[in-house]
Amino acid sequence: MGMVKVVGLVLHPRRDCGAAIEAIVRWAAEREVTVLGLHDEIDRIDCAAEPVSTADMVDRAGLLVSLGGDGTMLRTMRLVEGRKTPVLGVNVGRLGFLAEVDLPDLSTALSAIDRHDFIIESRTAVRAVLPDGEEVSAFNDIAMVRVPGDGLAAVGITVEGSNFVNYAADAVIVATPTGSTAYSFSAGGPVVSPNVEGLLVSAAAAHSSFNRSLMLSVDEKLRLDVLPSSGRLAVEVDGIIQGYANPGDQLSILPIRSAAQVIRFGRSTFYERARRKLRVEGSAQVGVPDFAEAVVVDSFEQSRYEILLGGDVAGRLYYHRDGTDVELAHTEIDQAFEGRGLGGRLATAALEDARARATPVRVSCPFVRGYLQRHPEYHDLLANREMFG
Repeated sequence: MGMVKVVGLVLHPRRDCGAAIEAIVRWAAEREVTVLGLHDEIDRIDCAAEPVSTADMVDRAGLLVSLGGDGTMLRTMRLVEGRKTPVLGVNVGRLGFLAEVDLPDLSTALSAIDRHDFIIESRTAVRAVLPDGEEVSAFNDIAMVRVPGDGLAAVGITVEGSNFVNYAADAVIVATPTGSTAYSFSAGGPVVSPNVEGLLVSAAAAHSSFNRSLMLSVDEKLRLDVLPSSGRLAVEVDGIIQGYANPGDQLSILPIRSAAQVIRFGRSTFYERARRKLRVEGSAQVGVPDFAEAVVVDSFEQSRYEILLGGDVAGRLYYHRDGTDVELAHTEIDQAFEGRGLGGRLATAALEDARARATPVRVSCPFVRGYLQRHPEYHDLLANREMFG
């Protein structure tokens, strides 16, 4: 018997998630699995998911699927904070850090989860009570940010009851390891594995002589004191302003171990995603890459063509082989390699491979359709040739 009985969906507020929802609903119908969606999200999309409240979804779902980017994934993790409900991140848009699968891999991923073929990574959260009494929690960071016109953020960092340093900066950020690649990174903080248990304290655009980041144990008590010299500060929780703090206010930061459970399949590491997203250069990538040396390979185990540049996977073209023909379904180029013609290289390689195999081609990928409009020499391969007249 499969593990999954009820799936809950959390959608990006603007991106088109229709294709992903259809894939999930279709997969669920074949297995008599219930699909839930939040009222205000599902009502704008015509689909077979059952609309429910947030409380009902959290109580009933044995799996939550986040459809969007990192922001949607953070919101999904906050919904199930403190529960054992696993969260699967599905990338709908640009490559992010937190999503685990892309749309073409979604059905395969759900089936793997259903047969218990996955691993869980726990994520640390941080919690604080704002000066107005509201309790907030974050999986990336809580930041105290200067309000334009109100002066700098002057914040004292108190660890284990003793003041360690006073920052004067544009912002003071307390980040989880998951959030080390977000606001903390832009402030000059280190990249930290999300599997580490700890907290990062960083100052953005520090005006004080001490501007180094701190790495604290989750067992150490941390308090942020808004100093008399500070301006009024906005308190951002995972990038969203949730309140304000004034001179004399204090924020005690409480780390929450294993606050969320994220599904991984081991197909890529955090460091591979970080290197692509942050465009890391160093000993593994010296100088400017020569795009003319990019190589396309057929990664048939994952049903996709990959374009390799200096050992990195710079892009993918997903396909489905069905009997005697092949469907070219989805093309993606990582953000660091966009605008270099790599998508066209992938399309050419896939079409030439189909010609060599004498395999008719069906095209559902918008990028490949556009490519074929510019390259009629491949129209003879099409099983749906009428799409080009």
